[in-house]
Formats: sequence, structure tokens, C-alpha cells
Amino acid sequence: MDLELRHLRCLVAIVDTGTFTDAAIELGISQAAVSRNLLALERALGVRLLHRTSRSITPTTAGVQVLARARQVMAEIEILMSEARSGHTRLRVGHAWSAFGAHTTEFLRRWAAAHPDVEPQLVRTNTATGGLTEGLCDLAVVRSHLDLSRFGHVLLTQEPRYCVLAADDALARKRSLTLAQIGDRTIVIDRRTGSTTIDLWPEGARPRIEFTHDVDDWLAAIASGRCVGVTPQATTTQYRRDGVVYRPLRDAPPVDVHLIWHREDPHPATLAAVDLLTKLYQESSSSTR
Repeated sequence: MDLELRHLRCLVAIVDTGTFTDAAIELGISQAAVSRNLLALERALGVRLLHRTSRSITPTTAGVQVLARARQVMAEIEILMSEARSGHTRLRVGHAWSAFGAHTTEFLRRWAAAHPDVEPQLVRTNTATGGLTEGLCDLAVVRSHLDLSRFGHVLLTQEPRYCVLAADDALARKRSLTLAQIGDRTIVIDRRTGSTTIDLWPEGARPRIEFTHDVDDWLAAIASGRCVGVTPQATTTQYRRDGVVYRPLRDAPPVDVHLIWHREDPHPATLAAVDLLTKLYQESSSSTR
């Protein structure tokens, strides 16, 4: 026998209201239907869930466990329904580390002014697509090496790279650095979402590599002096930390910054977000010329 959502609803209602009669009223069904649903649930699970007397109804040991799970399922269903209903009144923007860097706050302010009925939400997810393929966001900003053919996408900008060092590192006294100057160091890399690869250095002059999976661990490894990092410019504004400094890398190629979204079923506000972000980055580019 298949376990159905209505079976779980009946179990929760019986325990919460204390009687089959009140559970029936709560659910808007007959008392007989409540009894049938509970019996179906017990048969599906192969355990007795409730102790029933003329005065009380209490969960069995198995019932306590099933009841807890049932409540979790019901809560998840509520969240699912709420998200489905509010899908077009919220725009979830995924990113792995740095969102839009220095443009993040301005994007949120301008969006709120121009689209008050669509709430923007930044979602940090340490995946290659910034949470897009995992269904955690509606569009995402990515800086990692990614096959873009699966997505709708636009190139927002190219960000210069920076070296990240401990503040007391001897190289931190320099105003800028080259890749060769850090070639004898250990470079900490996020292999899942990072934009740095060993190919930045020529064969025969490549540094040692240490891998990490989170920006906080990445920064901790650098602050300790054990490693140095290489990162796009956006990180320098989003992650200012005591004990860590950023220095421009003069000879490193820039990082492509793309906005990506589902090509087949985009969020209705996608084009508006593309227009706003394109404008923001164009204004920034014009002001630096």
C-alpha cells in the first residue's frame, strides 16, 4: 500500500486535536475517513502508531518517530507551496562567493526602486553554477570555468585578478605583483567554484596547490601565512578581513563574469535584471576611462 500525504495529515491532526472527531472537523472530512487514513498509514508502515483508549490518544514509540517525520514533511510541503505561489514575486540571484562585488549594493537599491513588487534575494551557494542547476536560484553570477551552452547568458565584465596574502607577508609591501613572484608559494584554490587554475603559470614554473571548498577556509589558509590566493576583483570588496591584503596581479589574464539563467524557462524578471546589471557595469567601465 502506498503512503500518501493525506495519511500523514490525519496522523498529525489526530495528535494535535486529541480526538478523531476534532481531527475530522479540522480536516473537513468525516470521522470514518480519518480512521481509514490512520489505518492505511499503519498498514503501509507495518507498525501501530497510536495507543487509543476511551479517554486519550497517545503515540506509540514508533508513532513518536513517525509523527516527528510527518511534521517535517508537512512543513516542507508548506514551504514548497509558498515558494511556488511567490515564484514571480521574488528574484533569487545565486553566486558562489562575491555576487556583483562593488555593484552588489547598488543593484539591490536600483532594483527595489524600479521593481518594488519583485523582491531580490542573494543566495550564496558553493556550486559551479551558483545554485542554478540545483534549483536554488533563478539566475546566477559565475566566474568559474563553465560550459555556458546549456544556459542563457550574458558577459557582464572582465575583472582583473588580485593576489591575496597575509598582511605580514614580505610581498604585501609591494603595490602590485606578478604571477612569477608567487610561483614558489602554495596557492590555495577552490576547485569547485574558483576561477584560479594551475594553467595560469607555465609548465616548469607552477606553484604548489592546496584545495579548499569554502571562502572562509580559503581566507583562513591565507591569513595563517601558509598559502596565498588569486582571485577576481569582486572578492576584494566583498571579503575585507583583518590579516589579509589584496594586491593587483599585473600579468594575470582577467576573469570573465557571466550572468546565467535557464534558457527554456527563465524567470519573468530575467531580462530586467540583465538590463540593469549591464547598465551598472557599463557605467562603471565608463567612469574608469
